[in-house]
Amino acid sequence: MPTALRWISYPLLFLAGLILIGIALLAIVVVLAYPQLPSLEVLTDYQPKIPLRVYTADNHLIGEFGEERRALVRIQEVPQVMKQAILAAEDERFYQHPGVDTMGVLRAAYANFTSGGKRQGASTITMQVARNFFLSSEKTLTRKLYEALLAFKIESSLAKDDILEIYINQIYLGQRAYGFAAASQIYFGKALQQIDTAEAAMLAGLPKAPSSYNPVANPKRAKQRQLYVLRRMHELGFINEARLAEAGQQDLRIRREINAFAVPADHVAEMARQMAFERFQEEAYTRGLRVITTIRKMDQEAAHASLRRAVLDYDKRHGYRGAKGFADLGPPGTVLDEALEDALQDEPDSGDIHAAVILEAGPKLVRAYRRGGETVQISGDGLKFAQRMLEDKAPANKRLRRGAIINVLKDDKGNWQIVQLPEVEAAFVAASPIDGAIRALVGGFDFNRNKFNHVTQAWRQPGSSFKPFIYSAALEKGFTPASIIQDEPLVVSAAETGSQEWEPKNYDGKYEGPMTMRTGLAKSKNLVSIRILKSIGTHYAQDYVARFGFDADKHPPYLTMALGAGSVTPWQQLAGYAVFANGGYRIQPYVVKQILDDKGNILAEAQPVMAGDESLRVVDPRNAYLMDSMMHDVVRRGTATRALSLKRGDLAGKTGTTNDFVDAWFCGYQPSLVGIAWIGFDQPKKLGNGETGGFAALPIWIGYMEKALKDAPETFMAKPEGLVPVSIPAGTPGEAAKDELIYKESLPLPESGEAESPMRMTLPPASISG
Repeated sequence: MPTALRWISYPLLFLAGLILIGIALLAIVVVLAYPQLPSLEVLTDYQPKIPLRVYTADNHLIGEFGEERRALVRIQEVPQVMKQAILAAEDERFYQHPGVDTMGVLRAAYANFTSGGKRQGASTITMQVARNFFLSSEKTLTRKLYEALLAFKIESSLAKDDILEIYINQIYLGQRAYGFAAASQIYFGKALQQIDTAEAAMLAGLPKAPSSYNPVANPKRAKQRQLYVLRRMHELGFINEARLAEAGQQDLRIRREINAFAVPADHVAEMARQMAFERFQEEAYTRGLRVITTIRKMDQEAAHASLRRAVLDYDKRHGYRGAKGFADLGPPGTVLDEALEDALQDEPDSGDIHAAVILEAGPKLVRAYRRGGETVQISGDGLKFAQRMLEDKAPANKRLRRGAIINVLKDDKGNWQIVQLPEVEAAFVAASPIDGAIRALVGGFDFNRNKFNHVTQAWRQPGSSFKPFIYSAALEKGFTPASIIQDEPLVVSAAETGSQEWEPKNYDGKYEGPMTMRTGLAKSKNLVSIRILKSIGTHYAQDYVARFGFDADKHPPYLTMALGAGSVTPWQQLAGYAVFANGGYRIQPYVVKQILDDKGNILAEAQPVMAGDESLRVVDPRNAYLMDSMMHDVVRRGTATRALSLKRGDLAGKTGTTNDFVDAWFCGYQPSLVGIAWIGFDQPKKLGNGETGGFAALPIWIGYMEKALKDAPETFMAKPEGLVPVSIPAGTPGEAAKDELIYKESLPLPESGEAESPMRMTLPPASISG
């Protein structure tokens, strides 16, 4: 061999020897390390942590609880465009390499060598699965070697589609979302099967850096990453030029409230969560349980919208309080979007009520910046509510000017208006009186602002809405709807009140003298109710109201009980009024229908008691019928005539207003549906003069019933046996000549020689005036 060639061959032989030694050493390491690799059972029997989910009766998701928000999806259910976007962003040769992409490794090594550092990785999808399940994310040569070995092992044990399915379900994508199906719901509010190319590219860009490319927290960087993925999809032939341009220009509707669900039922979801946790403890949050509630989407949406509308109407009646705070925006024309977003950082939205920062304010036009970059203009009627605070003489710390933080709402016509987040609270609950199944429950104005459930937890004075239970007790003591009671002033001794001498008054301060019990209830006459209770006895009444589910110890046996001075919850009122609606049976309201495991097996199921079971009867059917009749008059000619706007003849109920207008109620029903509405402050204080149950609370009930009873035929309670008609003489106070029904055993015996039919007697003018 020539000398020159010999000198060249030595270095080559030395280099080849080094390579062979390196390969041998690597082979030894592989031989020694491979058996030490962890079992793949966690992958072959993939059981991810799946959160607890809560649904309406008609299968709409209303709540999700667990550290990891995940929705399992099979590979066959993943849209092709989503798969293509993932491959374009993460591993274009996934279906060609054996777990480690040699070409990708060489490409990354060259890029890192030429850039002088570790700048580019070469992790395949299989290697990412290995790292997520078995390794840390530290960047060391040893970890990379184990990652590669695990990737080979995974590829030898699982099919490519199985590996991709695990990746799609397991990868973290920000906002507590694990997997692409969960991320699609969280970011876009839609199922993974419904996403388009632009949305798929946005999601596929997240695995590289979920925080940096989060479209909620970093919309600009997320957009840049999305455009990169779209370009890669085009380069790989997944989309054409036109689709690339269209998807790149598409405006994505990103959901900023990550806990928002299609149906606003947060208090119901929380009730369901508590029940699941009581039964299954911490496992409830990881084993994929499904809780099916009794509420219905349409009913819940109607109740939620009606309550918020009524509360905002109340708030408008009591004046605008001014700016919530101020942000330093600097001179006009210099403010940046980042500064505006910072100003709104601690001002959360409340449903359709949005926080905004005023950019420009005048008596006829206000321009404001809303979170997310939208500038809104408010003028005309939209300024009326806040007009006083736009004037120069408004207090400086409340005046609407540049930098002021306000709330805005888009009305039904699409126009913006200035509103404010209310301080008052409200509650509404509706159920079937037949089995107690809750159809709608709204525990407050905004769950995110106040998680207290006013339906189940708020103990409030019921006021006049408690009177029907006292009247029902009186019927059992021999009273009739035609009994005459005096409506005139009365002084009650301290012994009878349990505190001090009391001189009760009617709401309007007026007295009408003798009137029938029916009229007394329709007009909600306080003095009539007190005289009735005084006649039947407070201890008897205390025991009697417990039949309806009320706590006797919360209704002390004093005459103040006649005006609802005790304590009830809306939940209790619901059960109580259901007795009148269903003909006398005490049912138990319930909100959870079933709890299912992740395979659909029933783990727990409600066993509701049904009206009609005589063992549940707590009130004579005649009593329930007469009370129903009298409460129909409350709607027809009494304190709840606003309900006539529903144009139905089968509505009954009772308004309730406590002393000094602290609590306002309306409790009403028809034979298939009971609804309870309440409004008041968490720290009890006056709602304002004139804020009665019929004015402040009844609109909540009406708004709900308008939707819930739409197209439902009118139904009426069947008259039970044992009631007979009697004639009320013309001239009876408060009544025209007409027939009234009474218990048959209360029928007065005709005097000797009378030929009057025993089925139609003239009622004697029995009267209570004491």
